[in-house]
Amino acid sequence: MSALTLLDYTAVFVFALTGALVASRAQLDIVGFVFIACLTAVGGGTMRDVILDRTVFWIADPNVILVASVAALIVFFTAHLLESRYRAIPWIDAFALAVAVPAGVAAAVATGGVWSIILIMGVATGCFGGLMRDVVCNEVPLVLKQGELYVTCAFAGAGAAVILLHFGQALPVALIGCALVTLALRIGSIAFGWSLPVYKSRPPRA
Repeated sequence: MSALTLLDYTAVFVFALTGALVASRAQLDIVGFVFIACLTAVGGGTMRDVILDRTVFWIADPNVILVASVAALIVFFTAHLLESRYRAIPWIDAFALAVAVPAGVAAAVATGGVWSIILIMGVATGCFGGLMRDVVCNEVPLVLKQGELYVTCAFAGAGAAVILLHFGQALPVALIGCALVTLALRIGSIAFGWSLPVYKSRPPRA
């Protein structure tokens, strides 16, 4: 199993857990769980592969959908054991983001993408599945929630990979650096309230 395949499988499983948890908050049936879990799990990777003109990863390997479905079923039967699904979702999502961004970086590198493509694919792979999940479930998108770092984490992680590759580090080292930067910033945002300044409207000048 290649490193990219392993990253995709891991990201699919963990993102599917978050999708199923959101489905539990919406009180969907078991089919709804599987649908939202799969949408969350493959949304970012699908966009990545379409843009890079690669065979979409879950079409090339249908077992990906099986992995996401298993994650959905696990949550369907165990979600009630969590004290707070609302608080669990951002933490599980943080680990999913830290796996998905390196997967996007690895795919872009494999197709010979330049630094800008690597950055964009890292962000897209990490962010779009969760965005689709929240929009479909009528939740405030986690990627756009005020006062939190999310897209910034993906961008910084992909940027770290680009820098490491530029200075001659091997791809596995760059991917580990990408994951660590992404995860550290996301945890900092959740646990310590790290954020960027937000726009605040001002009255027009007289």
